[in-house]
Amino acid sequence: MSRPLRKLGFLTIGLFDEADPRAGHENTLGIIELGEQLGFDSAWVRHRHLQFGISSPVALLAAASQRTRRIELGTAVIPLGWENPLRLAEDLATVDILSGGRLNPGLSVGPPMHWEHVKDALYPDTADAEDFSHQRVRRLLDAIRGEPVSTFRGTEGFEVYSDRVQPHSPGLGRRLWYGGGSLGSARWAGENGMNFLTSSVVKAEESEDFAEIQLALIRAFRAHHPDGDRARVSQGLVVIPTDSATAEQRAKYAAYAAKRTPRTATPQGPARLMFAPDLVGTSAEIAERLHAHAAYREVDEVAFALPFTFEHADYVQILTDIATKLGPELGWSPAMG
Repeated sequence: MSRPLRKLGFLTIGLFDEADPRAGHENTLGIIELGEQLGFDSAWVRHRHLQFGISSPVALLAAASQRTRRIELGTAVIPLGWENPLRLAEDLATVDILSGGRLNPGLSVGPPMHWEHVKDALYPDTADAEDFSHQRVRRLLDAIRGEPVSTFRGTEGFEVYSDRVQPHSPGLGRRLWYGGGSLGSARWAGENGMNFLTSSVVKAEESEDFAEIQLALIRAFRAHHPDGDRARVSQGLVVIPTDSATAEQRAKYAAYAAKRTPRTATPQGPARLMFAPDLVGTSAEIAERLHAHAAYREVDEVAFALPFTFEHADYVQILTDIATKLGPELGWSPAMG
């Protein structure tokens, strides 16, 4: 039996036109503001380097923190292969302070996408020495949680120096999420006391059934986490309710899902990735499918993903239906105040 849904969030890629990038970024900020007005608990942004989506989510969420006052703000996810963990820790702590403690950084590791093409620009002198393992996350965790990052602390002339990242945001260390799709990543996130993001993409290791795989990830994470069954997990699936959609929108949504459905049948590529089917239909129909989903029954937090390529008006309709129709079907109540 499913738990009542306690926290409802959404995830957006924040697309923009290369010729007019400001408009797309403003639309994303507007969507986050709408999410707060609708009572969503959290808004999350994707991270896209060298594409026409948000390349600097921390900067965008700094702006969002000044346009909102309640909704939590997350990244899903920041690929740490592109980042210096110490510098990122400073940025994250600064935005968390500015937001009043609402930042939820989601992280992942591994070599940057198209590594062979970007390594000379990204790490011209150290490409062969860079460590893209979980140790890179560990460095960020330690920096955010207040561990020393310098051997010098004290006063030098008129300047005062700290040996840990400043500003220090005490609660941020408990709001760090790891985005993982393998059993090894799930176990590591649990052992290191992180929260766990599980999305619509997982690795087929012991099964080729998406829900079974995702359920195994959640249970492996909690089995290795100090908080056990109370450890936080957020599930992210593509969900498109059609309650208030026009006939044209419904046709667009159905075509979008149909085009993506073939990839959900079998593992894809050498990594054996399994993709979840998009959930399209009325809120009652989607709720029924979620209640039958083995992994959904294990969580009480979600961050439903908005499709990549729709128009702003479509996102407004989808978010409004999620908040006013689907959320209540799942036992959720909008956040107030």
